[in-house]
Amino acid sequence: MYTYPYPRPAVTVDALVFRKAGTELEVLLIKRRNPPFKDMWAAPGGFINIDETPEDAVHRELQEETGIKGIKLYQYHTYGAVNRDPRHRTISIAYAGMYGNSNQEVAGGDDAAEAGWFKIRKLPPLAFDHNEVVADALDFGEAKGWF
Repeated sequence: MYTYPYPRPAVTVDALVFRKAGTELEVLLIKRRNPPFKDMWAAPGGFINIDETPEDAVHRELQEETGIKGIKLYQYHTYGAVNRDPRHRTISIAYAGMYGNSNQEVAGGDDAAEAGWFKIRKLPPLAFDHNEVVADALDFGEAKGWF
């Protein structure tokens, strides 16, 4: 293992999962169990382990925090604003997918106190920079022809 004399950023992943519920478009969010932003809603996601790829991490985090697995996710953007995470310098790789099962039950797990589907038009206040993350995922989904 290398040791460098300068700090390095942490790397995370975020999963933006959409579904159609009747005529409404919804996004899957989790309620954060821990600080920062404890009890606020956010996209499912978390830190990449040292021995996994970003793709493996986003699927692991999505399953751990919501119970959803087996969905095709597409990388759509990287977020790297210097102060996006109050704990330390964090860069996040964001993925989006369209979920076909409109009846899927979700449940919070791991560091997610809750998980739930939210109508795009009625989102709660979001943690971190996740308002931007959701908006960009919507643009990506529209470009892909999902909705």
